[in-house]
Amino acid sequence: MSPAIAAIADQVGAIETANISDRETAAWALTVVRDGVITGDGPTTRGRIHFSRSLDAEDVNWCARILTADAVIDQPVSRAEAEALFEINDAAAERSDDGLFDDLLAKAVVHHAASASGLPVPPRAIALSPDTAIESWAPTQAIGVNIEVLEWIANQMRGKRRYNRALMTLAAMLVGAATLPMVQLPRVLDLGM
Repeated sequence: MSPAIAAIADQVGAIETANISDRETAAWALTVVRDGVITGDGPTTRGRIHFSRSLDAEDVNWCARILTADAVIDQPVSRAEAEALFEINDAAAERSDDGLFDDLLAKAVVHHAASASGLPVPPRAIALSPDTAIESWAPTQAIGVNIEVLEWIANQMRGKRRYNRALMTLAAMLVGAATLPMVQLPRVLDLGM
């Protein structure tokens, strides 16, 4: 465990985003949110009623604050951060967030996918903002998008009981039938629906 993660883990009160020093600690902090969603208890649920396996607007607020902490604001979303968001998505059986988490998840995953493929992405504060339409910055075609990244997205979404419509729409646009050999299409598009 890195010293920065150990410093956050030692906190008894709430997680402070000022203690996030890099994308690794941000991903770890997101797992604390996940644990709060699963159990209904922990530093991200203190001072409010929170049922296990539920996700509310305050949980989304925690995720957004973690993802836009000063130390990571100028970096692209990492795979570990995106995977932690997928875990939160899987953990939450009940939702009372008015779709805010689905929006944040789609934007974070596409931010990671585009940046991991070498495509330009806006700063996190812009890309992940609920006031910014994902279509205003996300790649709309597969030119330049790494196939391995698309397969990773498909694997994350495959067989899930809850899927993200915005993310699925963007993944389908990114795949672009004309840019992939036909043999790869079933593997990439099989999203378990």
